Amino acid sequence: MTAILRSLSDLRALVAQWHRNGESVGLVPTMGALHAGHLSLARAAKAGADRVIVTIFVNPKQFNTPEDLAKYPRTEAADAALLAPLGVDLIFVPEVAEVYPDGFATKVTVSGISAGLDGVFRPDHFDGVATVVCKLFIMTQADRAYFGEKDYQQLLVVRRMQRDLNLPVDVVACPTLRDPDGLAMSSRNQRLCAAARPNAPALHEAMRAAAAALAGGDVAAVLDQARASVLAAGFASVDYIALCSAETLEPMVALDRPARLLAAAWLDGVRLIDNIAV
Repeated sequence: MTAILRSLSDLRALVAQWHRNGESVGLVPTMGALHAGHLSLARAAKAGADRVIVTIFVNPKQFNTPEDLAKYPRTEAADAALLAPLGVDLIFVPEVAEVYPDGFATKVTVSGISAGLDGVFRPDHFDGVATVVCKLFIMTQADRAYFGEKDYQQLLVVRRMQRDLNLPVDVVACPTLRDPDGLAMSSRNQRLCAAARPNAPALHEAMRAAAAALAGGDVAAVLDQARASVLAAGFASVDYIALCSAETLEPMVALDRPARLLAAAWLDGVRLIDNIAV
């Protein structure tokens, strides 16, 4: 059975022993409610490191409303059962006070890359992400950390934070996993009701159609059509569908360099995000 630790002192003692043995450590940071996408990250970590830590911590600093934080699924026992067959060495499940002790007053802010897209619609979200990921890097002393490309802006924020602070951990990107109908796997998908779930793949379908049309079409018109398609499929609203530089996330008006098509839209009270390379 995979060990579960909650104490930072216990975690550090174990990791120190691994490092004394010359073993590398891979980290998979999660907020729990694990699905096949998370498990793919754990498998990638197993392939790339001698020891693997999966963290489960529902980070209060990256939620914009108390209601969203309260609704986030917490399924520790089921998560541990999913990880057990993979041979993960340790699950670290700290309490909030272990990560943010009384009087905690430090914040990690990554400017530029965090400003647009979700940075507009979720103020301070990426400060919360950068702060907790920085802490997890330091707490686990990991050599490599594995992140999915589904949260593409988050991935770039973490990469920039790691480079800027010279943190001794390699950030490894892993492909987005999707359900057979194309919906990007996400813990939030669990909150979609049975009537709304069949409409959810329309977001990815609209993005694929837009990507195909971008090569020879007007970017603004193509994105407008994608938004209209998503709304016509039953989504309540679209926060954004944007074509951005794959490296900087700067908005693009022409497809003249490697790009990423990114989207966020609301269905059944659930905010779905997705992105694809263009």
